[in-house]
Order: sequence, then C-alpha cells, then structure tokens
Amino acid sequence: MTGPEGEDPPKKSILSSLKAWGNNPLPPMGLATLITALHFRPFQPLPMLFPPLLVFSSYLSLAGFKIDSAGMTAAWSGLYVLLASRRRPMSLRNKFSIGGAVRLTAMGLGAANCVAGGYTYAVGDRKAEEQERRELNRWGVYRDDDE
Repeated sequence: MTGPEGEDPPKKSILSSLKAWGNNPLPPMGLATLITALHFRPFQPLPMLFPPLLVFSSYLSLAGFKIDSAGMTAAWSGLYVLLASRRRPMSLRNKFSIGGAVRLTAMGLGAANCVAGGYTYAVGDRKAEEQERRELNRWGVYRDDDE
C-alpha cells in the first residue's frame, strides 16, 4: 500500500508498537478470558484471583487512566506467568493437548502484557494523559470553570 504521493507509509517502530499494546484494553481482557478457561473447572482459587484484577485494569484503560492500567496489567500478568511456570511438567502425552495450547497462549500473552505494560508505564506522560481525560470528559467528571 502506498501513500498519496506513491511513497510507502511510515513503518511503526517496535517501541511505538509496545506502547500501543500497553495502552490497549483488550490484552488484559484476553488474558482474563484464558485464565478463566484454564482454572474455572475444576475451580482453583489462587489463579482465579487474577481475572477480576485484569478486568479492572481493562476498565481503568477505558476510563482514561491508561498509564496506571498498563502498570497494573504488567504487574498482574507477570505474576500470573511466574505462577503458571511453577507448575509441574506434564507427561509427554498430555503436553500436546488443547489445555496445553491454551496454557501456552496464556503464558505468552501474559509475558507480552508484562513487557508492553511495563514499557508503557515507564515512559508514560501523566500530564498529557490528564489533559486527554479532561478533553474527552466521558462521564462529566470535569466541570468547566466558566459556568
């Protein structure tokens, strides 16, 4: 695909892709869905603490607190990856199953969330984020001083 004058569009850098991933509310929701699929039946209480926290992180991102959401997503995703990696190794027959594929996907998504969220949290500009929240004023929280 070419631009208006025939040149190629600019490529996204790796860092801008990481920041876009960290600001997106969908990756924590995806990880929460995979964790629920893995640990709901039979119910395992410790891993099931993660989905509500990840859903709240997604809500924070939608509410305009993208930097804090990225930090929360990074922390809880990284903690889940550590918890999931401590699991006993499966037998060779059970290693290549649907459950194993979902677990591998959840761990990969958790690691990606940890890296992208950590980068977004580290380089985030809180003043610009607050200005964006004030301009959007989604729920009428900020009132104009002119009234």
